[in-house]
Formats: sequence, C-alpha cells, structure tokens
Amino acid sequence: MTIRSQIDGNKATLSPEGRIDTITSPELEEAIAKIPEGVTSLTLDLSHVDYVSSAGLRVLLGAQKRMGGAGGTMTVTNVCEAVRNVFDITGFSSILTIA
Repeated sequence: MTIRSQIDGNKATLSPEGRIDTITSPELEEAIAKIPEGVTSLTLDLSHVDYVSSAGLRVLLGAQKRMGGAGGTMTVTNVCEAVRNVFDITGFSSILTIA
C-alpha cells in the first residue's frame, strides 16, 4: 500500500492507495500515528481505495477517536460505492463524517 501524506499547519490529509485489509491496515495505522500533535483536522481521501475490511474499519474508528479526543475532526472523502456499502452495512456511515 502507498499512502501519501500532506500536512499543512493544523490540517493533515492521508491518501491511501489499494485495499485496506488485514495486511495493509497496520501501514495506515502507522501513518495516522505519525500525524503530529497540534493537527486538528484529518482528511482521509479514499479515492484510490476499493476495499475496506474489518481490520481497516478498526483503524478508521481508532483515527476517529484519536481526532475527537484531541478536540479535532476527521473527514473521509471520495468514497467509492463498494466502500460506502461497507460503511452503510456496518453502521460506520453514522459514526464517520463522509463528504
């Protein structure tokens, strides 16, 4: 998995490419952990992600909790239909901010 990271002041954008599954979710988790303190807005651009497994959902939930606990926000953008269906079926559509 390739993950592009961009930090601009208190805003961070992570753009993973590929599947977020049991094999690759630790890479995304590590990229999220490397976001510096002081970042209050995280955007996860999923335009190049076509699959998210339960392991990936766990990482997304952890990121949501981290940002919320720090008084920040997390937005998930450019979600394909297949991933949106996973979010809808699992109830993540009501947990995550999806733009």
